[in-house]
Order: sequence, then C-alpha cells, then structure tokens
Amino acid sequence: MDAWLNWSLLLITVIVMAGLALYSDKIVRKGNGEGGFLLAANTLGPFVGAATIVATGFSGWGFMGSPGVAYKYGAVELLGNFFFAPAMVFAVLFCARFLHRRASKIGSLTIPEYIACSHGGPESIKRLTQAITAIITVLLLLVFLVGQIKALGLLAGQWLGIDVTSASLLMVAIIILYTSIGGLAAVAFTDCFMVIGMCVSALIIVVTIFADLSPSQLLEGLNTIDPSLLAPKDSGPYGTSVWHVFLVLPYAFIYSATLPYMSIRFMALAKTTKLHHVAAYMTPIACLLSLVPLAGLYVKIKVPHLATPDEAMPTFLMLFLSPAVSAIVTLFILFAMKSTANSVLHAIASAVSHDLRQAVWPKCTLNHRQLLRLNRLAVILLGLTGFLLMLVAPPFMLSMLAILGSGTLMAALVAPTLLAQVVKTNIYAALTSILVGFFSGCLLFWKFNLGWVEAPLYASFLACGSYWFVSLVSQRQHPAHILRPR
Repeated sequence: MDAWLNWSLLLITVIVMAGLALYSDKIVRKGNGEGGFLLAANTLGPFVGAATIVATGFSGWGFMGSPGVAYKYGAVELLGNFFFAPAMVFAVLFCARFLHRRASKIGSLTIPEYIACSHGGPESIKRLTQAITAIITVLLLLVFLVGQIKALGLLAGQWLGIDVTSASLLMVAIIILYTSIGGLAAVAFTDCFMVIGMCVSALIIVVTIFADLSPSQLLEGLNTIDPSLLAPKDSGPYGTSVWHVFLVLPYAFIYSATLPYMSIRFMALAKTTKLHHVAAYMTPIACLLSLVPLAGLYVKIKVPHLATPDEAMPTFLMLFLSPAVSAIVTLFILFAMKSTANSVLHAIASAVSHDLRQAVWPKCTLNHRQLLRLNRLAVILLGLTGFLLMLVAPPFMLSMLAILGSGTLMAALVAPTLLAQVVKTNIYAALTSILVGFFSGCLLFWKFNLGWVEAPLYASFLACGSYWFVSLVSQRQHPAHILRPR
C-alpha cells in the first residue's frame, strides 16, 4: 500500500513537471534560441524569481543534512541555517539589479560570459578567461551534482522500495526530461511547484513538533540532555569560537550572489520585475524553511542515541508522522533536492554548450535551432555523466567534495562579479582572481582544519585582494581604455 501511494505521488508530480516543461518550451522558442533556454527569455516575474531562488538556496541539505547537524551540535545550527534567509534577500536587493542591467547591456547569457565581456582587454585573454571559468564551473559543480544525485537515490530508493542505483537513474531521468525541454524557464517554474511543497513540509514539521512540545519544553529537554546544545562553547562545524557561526551570513550572501546556478536567476528577471517585490515574496518563504532544523532538536529529545546524526530526519519521518503524511513530506524533501540538482545541471550544461563553444569556436555559424539542440544535448549528456560518476565515486568523498565544489567556486567568482561593482579593472585582474580563488580554496579545504564557511571566505578574501592589486597595477601601467570593456 505504501509503495503504491509513493509511486502514485511520484507519477502525479512527474506529469505536472512535464506539463510545466512543455509550457516553458513555448517561452524558449519565443526567446529565439539560446536566450530563451539559458535565461528563460528574461521573463521571470517577482513570485517565480523569488520561488526559484529560495528553492535552489534551501536545497535537500536544509531538510536532510541540517537536522542532522542540529541533532549533533544543537541550536547553533538553527541560527546558522536561518542566516541564509536574510543573506539571499540582501543579495537580491543589492546585487540583482546591477548584474541584470549590465548583463542585458553587454548581451551575456551566462556568468562566465558576463565576466569576460564586462572586463576590458585583449579578445584572446577574454576568451581564455571565459574558458577557464567555464571549466572550473563544470569541474566543481559536477562534483556537487554527483552528491545531489547520490542523496536523491538514497532517499528515493527507500521511499519507492527500489535499489539506490535504479532510484538515482530515475531521479536523474526526470530532471533531464524537464530541464532539457524548457531550460531555465522549466527549472524556474518547476521550482515554484516544488517550493510550495517544501513550505507545506516545513509547516507539517513545525506543527507536529509544537503540538507535542511547547517551545519551553523543547528548551528544557535539550538542556537536560546536554546544556551545550543550547549554550555551546564553539560554533560546531562552523568554527572554533561561538562567533564563527555569524560567518554564515557573509558566506550565504556571497553564495547567493556569485554561484552561477543562483546568480543566473538575477540575469533572467524580467525588466519590469521590481526587486522589493521579489524580496517580499522571498522573506516569509525563506524564514519558514529556516525552521526545518527543529526536527533534529526534537528527535534529540525523543531519541537521544541515534547511531549517526544524519538519521535524524528519517527517524522523524518514520516515528512521528503517519505513513501517508510521511510519504508526502518525503516527496517534498525530494523536491528540495531536485530544485538544486536541476539548477546545477542547467549551469554546467550552459558552461559547456555556450561558454566553451564561444571560447574554442568564436566564429560559430550555428543557427538558433542548432544552438538549442546543442543546449539540450549538453543537459542530457552531463546529466548522464553525473549519474555515471556517482556510480564510481567513493562514498566518503561525497559530502566533503560537495562543500569543496560550491565553496571553492564561490571564492573563484566573487571578485569579477561582486567586487566589479565598485572596482573597475581589466580582464587580467578577473583572470588572476579566478585562479587565486580556485587554488587557495582547494588548498584551504584540503590542508587546513577550518570550519565549513571559513575556508571559502578566506579564499574569497584572497581572490578579492588579488583583483584589487592587479587593478592598481593596471591603472599605472596601461591606458584607461584598456580597463573598459568593449
């Protein structure tokens, strides 16, 4: 009975997402090829823009990983997870309009192309920068995608009663289906559908918890088990002092404003979309999703001796929800995972089909239909590549490599996207900061015992420093017109 219900729920959602993808295909065709596929023809309104940004930012980690962290480290995770809400709102209010207007003016369709076109310098160096940015994006986000696929397979396999490999392939096939048909528009529209389910899931979790325990009882129970769960001596995974958790705010801000699968939504907003309307929709949705780690604190009181903290959410679903409600919430958690996986897949496919093509073959004569087929083929091939890599990836590396991927990419792109708003320089500064951010991010992750957000922030600081330094040198050694994009 349970398996039949779960398969029925999955079939219904696949039909809905396929319908949204077919509707998105009309937008792609109106967008005249690549612009429609890569930027949804600049049609994202305030609610759709808000929903897809929040759905992507609050991924499956918020529903599966974050409750486990809360179970192990306590209330510090509730604070750390909450910081993503204001950070994403700030990124929209302070960065989206600049990126949108400048990208529209220079005609760029991706973040690597935007970086290359918004900095002055020799055409050959600009193409080299676009290629390197695209390659780094593909390498790091493909690793992140592998982790998402494996997580989808683990949860979906248990939910559907099939093996992990079959479940992973099924989830990848669904994501490839609607992403290849409708591009970013399909990703955004399905994210709207998914974020509604994610909000319903968060409400179910919160209501279930506080129907059983009042906030004061929850705090008393945690204090009885271990006072450090409420008054920690450090920030748990975020750093060695109680203040390190506040680094999540700048980390999440840079994360939201620079990572290609997040910031591309800024470029895809419609010209008539008002950012304060986007922020108004985002705020309550993001704040509601920030409450999900409460499930980990609740399970800590009810089942204080789990074998591993990551079992917190599965335990909550199994023991404290009815089978029918548990099936629905599990579906919504799969939504959260898919909302990030589809965005990452779209970003790396864009880097291959658009950026590498432009860098390697600048005089491409393909027409709009041929380019659209190339975009869709890239989605299919890279989605299958992610699945095949998942089959051979060492299990112990998945979580760490996911953090390495997103954090290092953030450090590589922060200067030529964010700092470029106030520092006007050339393509040499952009290329230098990308390389410094990439290599320093890798080094800090592998060689130093730092908190989760420390290494990306330190690498970001080094990248921004190199960007500023090269800009100063360039201003002294080169004429002003070299610093301006053509």
